[in-house]
Amino acid sequence: MIKTKAAVVEGPGAPFTVEEVELADLRPDEVLVRIVAAGLCHTDLGVQAGGIPFALPGVLGHEGAGVVVETGAAVTRVAPGDQVLLSFTSCGTCRSCRGGHPAYCDTWVPQNLIIGRRSDGEPTITRAGEPIGGRFFGQSSFAGHAIADERSLVKVPADAPLDVLAPLGCGVQTGFGTVWNVLAPEPGSTLAVFGAGAVGLAAVMAAAGLPLGAVVAVDRVTERLELARELGATHTIDTRAEDAAAVIAEATQGRGLDYAIDTTAVPAVVRTAVDALGVRGTCAIVGAPPAGTEVSFEVQSLLPGKRIVGVTLGDGEPETLIPQLVELHRAGRLPLEKLVRHYSLSELDAAAKDMHSGQTVKPVIRMDV
Repeated sequence: MIKTKAAVVEGPGAPFTVEEVELADLRPDEVLVRIVAAGLCHTDLGVQAGGIPFALPGVLGHEGAGVVVETGAAVTRVAPGDQVLLSFTSCGTCRSCRGGHPAYCDTWVPQNLIIGRRSDGEPTITRAGEPIGGRFFGQSSFAGHAIADERSLVKVPADAPLDVLAPLGCGVQTGFGTVWNVLAPEPGSTLAVFGAGAVGLAAVMAAAGLPLGAVVAVDRVTERLELARELGATHTIDTRAEDAAAVIAEATQGRGLDYAIDTTAVPAVVRTAVDALGVRGTCAIVGAPPAGTEVSFEVQSLLPGKRIVGVTLGDGEPETLIPQLVELHRAGRLPLEKLVRHYSLSELDAAAKDMHSGQTVKPVIRMDV
């Protein structure tokens, strides 16, 4: 058992509180990682707010990056001293996992989001001898050390900047993968991204690397729209002052969008994204609203071949996609530094506030424990 500092959330609506916790002994397929940095994601904040029924009190964090300290007896992917990025966990044996789609694993929701323990009910984290929620996305990386499933880990080069690359584990993978893996837009096609946060801007960067006719970023924060332009958007729409339908009509010569991505999870925005599609257009929905959220559509407007598809984590296979993203960053084609602002573990609440206000696109927590 190892003791470490971690940011604990006591219950829905409670702040992050840095406390000492204990990590269990490793199982054969687990790895002990010294966390160097971890991105803060809206999914973490959804749990903190009570919108996702994770086991609280507990430790969140699911965009970890660090150095392997120890490995279980059956681990073969990584060794002590390796630098790794941490992503979601999956079973590896169900139909989706075998088919290369682990983000749709049969066990994905309980193992990543809800139970906060190993599949047999045993905890990975205790506090003063009492179990608390852990193993969030197979990691719980808002801590000095984390126990991670081997399937959650991706080895990266020894010189990789972990405090910049940490968001690849979820947010960047989601936005980038939605463009590359799911929509795969054809040359000359048009695409709009609704919501210019970290996920949306990752999608903009993915689209900007393709020979598209137009890449439109839609948001209500001026600074984020300016950044979207810098990252490759050909058009931007400030919804506080502009008519989105008019700008999209101009960008598409009146045909409507070929592709749209909604990252906001706001029902009215989802409706706008779908309405903006042209004939045979596709809208990918990646934002996760509270359970029970509904969106209504005018049925006849969907009949000209429009499609709506839900996407989890960009339908990515981390061991394949993340190394590609690391290489794009190394080549200067994925400038994550433009999104990231660093905070300490004790500043998690301030980081969340800055993300909500739009002051920070992607907070990354550097572990100071």
